[in-house]
Amino acid sequence: MKIKLNDISTLAPKKFNKEHTKKELVKIKFALDELQNLMYANGKHSLLIIIQGMDASGKDGVVRNVFNTMNPMGCRVMAFKEPSPLEMKHDFLWRIHRDVPEKGMIHIFNRSHYEDVLVQRVHKWADEKIIKQRMEHINNFEKLLMDTGTTVLKFYLHISEEEQLIRLQERLSDKTKMWKYNDNDIKERQFWKDYKKAYEDVFENCSEHSEWNIVPSDQNWYKEFVIAKKLVETLQDFKMEYPGLKAG
Repeated sequence: MKIKLNDISTLAPKKFNKEHTKKELVKIKFALDELQNLMYANGKHSLLIIIQGMDASGKDGVVRNVFNTMNPMGCRVMAFKEPSPLEMKHDFLWRIHRDVPEKGMIHIFNRSHYEDVLVQRVHKWADEKIIKQRMEHINNFEKLLMDTGTTVLKFYLHISEEEQLIRLQERLSDKTKMWKYNDNDIKERQFWKDYKKAYEDVFENCSEHSEWNIVPSDQNWYKEFVIAKKLVETLQDFKMEYPGLKAG
């Protein structure tokens, strides 16, 4: 999957009207709620949603605004940050595999195993041989999930460098966002081009079993619409039915 991020706009297509799209999103979320309830009752499918993107691309906002109508009994969110000392003693997929969804469940990864072929590559904490090995392991891991009934949906939140700076600066002035501020976020901006190159390599080499969805993310209303719509389409493709009465 050859993708050049510079060739893809970070803005919504001009044909999309903000207010109309937001109204459509409300309808889609009602459908998503019903489909998730059906999936939980049906108990034959599992869905893993992977959300990746640059700092301030809106990963937390997606989790908060797309999944807020869903029943918490059938939906869980995992945020993967720096590995703990125990996790560092295992292979890089150990902490990931234990949190994949069981049948009937939707799990959302806010960052994921892809950090181990992005951050570590950009900062040269792992050499190219290890990165290539990890990509192969990721492909095999995702194939295992797909072969055993878990659908994997991957979203990259595509934000512009200019919009990222605006959002990072908001964290210094908006008291509701100050808790998100991290000095490292500004420092990481100097690696912007390196991260884009690393992501493009991921898109090319880790799309064998589940393709990446590149989501224009400068406008939150459009980003949330695209992701919610894709989720509904995916769940509809499962063609699920509610189970009947159990035999006594």
